Amino acid sequence: MRYKLKILAGFLCILSFVNCNGSGKSESGSSAETTFDKDTSYAMGVSIGSEWKANNIIPDADEFIKGFKDAFGSGKTRFSAEEAGMKIQQAFMARQEKEAEGIKQIETDFLAENSKKPGITITGSGLQYEVIGEGSGSRPAASDTVRVNYEGKLISGEVFDSSYERGEPVEFPLDMVIPGWTEGIQLMSVGSKYRFYIPSELAYGPQGGGPIPPYSPLIFEVELLGITK
Repeated sequence: MRYKLKILAGFLCILSFVNCNGSGKSESGSSAETTFDKDTSYAMGVSIGSEWKANNIIPDADEFIKGFKDAFGSGKTRFSAEEAGMKIQQAFMARQEKEAEGIKQIETDFLAENSKKPGITITGSGLQYEVIGEGSGSRPAASDTVRVNYEGKLISGEVFDSSYERGEPVEFPLDMVIPGWTEGIQLMSVGSKYRFYIPSELAYGPQGGGPIPPYSPLIFEVELLGITK
């Protein structure tokens, strides 16, 4: 989903054999026309086509070639270079928005189905949780530092973080973590183990973070081991 227009700029740099400083000149300030042989030219086409295909960028081949030839030939193009750049940017933004809608729907469907499971409680914020084991200690406040063991998964089942795997619990201030953790762990008594289903808006949202894709609901199993004032 994270498509980058610099991919396109990179292809244009290759095609024009410039250093991408916007001038079309080499670093020495001179400009030179370079004509490549057939094999090199074909290799450029293979490289660009393969990269675009891998990123699911599929232009209309006839129009792509026409635009390319017009730019290299008469110079009379349907769009100016600036207009062409804007059109490409708009197309990529529309594509991102469409794919974001699909991803958000996956999240909505998952949370809706999960909420129907026995033992699931839903808070006012949309946080879902189930009690695996209830402790008898005190509950932390948002201003407290807590000591926990945990495992975090995506809804695919992929583990993206685990203190169990590292073999060491962690401590952190509750007001310094994602909102789903801040809210959820305050529901726990020391000695408890809960499973949280955290909507993306209470986690990393549309940006995602590290191994976590945008709009990802997260599943955490958390043991609250202690409270550090």
